[in-house]
Amino acid sequence: MAKESGLGMTVAIDDSGGSARTISNDITSIDWATPREEQDITGLDKSARERLLLLADFTVSISGVFNDASNMSHAVFSTVPSSSVARTTTLTISGQVLAGELFYTDYALGRSSSGELTWSVPGALAGGAVPTWA
Repeated sequence: MAKESGLGMTVAIDDSGGSARTISNDITSIDWATPREEQDITGLDKSARERLLLLADFTVSISGVFNDASNMSHAVFSTVPSSSVARTTTLTISGQVLAGELFYTDYALGRSSSGELTWSVPGALAGGAVPTWA
């Protein structure tokens, strides 16, 4: 087991038609989380917390550079406002894969005063399947 950087990461996200598109080249940053809900079940007879693990989740926040080339980020995300489909999202780092069915809820574009045209999209687990690294 070796420590590694996140260099060479691959991100593939389905377009609204269900075709996986590798858009890693357009992405400048990505954050993801796989939190679990918890329930406090501490009884009055305890001096420390007792908890149960509950539902799992998977969320992402992705930012990138506008690219309207065929099958790249704009083609994938431009349909977010007009389609209500879950999209398979696959993160691959050093042969480790985390995949899930996510809903993307916004495709926000921005142009800075220096001329950069960028986008950001938030995604959240849609299908009820526990996100698992493989």
